Amino acid sequence: MATDNHETAKESPKKQVFTFFVSGKKYETDQESLTGLQIKARVADWDPSHDLVLEGHGNDPDRIIADGESVPLDKDKGPLRFSSAPKANFG
Repeated sequence: MATDNHETAKESPKKQVFTFFVSGKKYETDQESLTGLQIKARVADWDPSHDLVLEGHGNDPDRIIADGESVPLDKDKGPLRFSSAPKANFG
């Protein structure tokens, strides 16, 4: 009988849910991190001419997240907030 309880516990592990926001809309995932491209892919009307921008916390500046950059979502500061911004042309 102890074996049955152990197997039951194995079959139903509690999945952690990670929440983040893009332009004010809430998204959830069971993945601890996502790339910039994975985040943009979840937004139905993402404008490909825009960058994904991670809003800074406190004195931290906002920063652009590259498509291949992995962003950990398990922040102690609460859900991360992203926005869309037209690509800047420096030069």
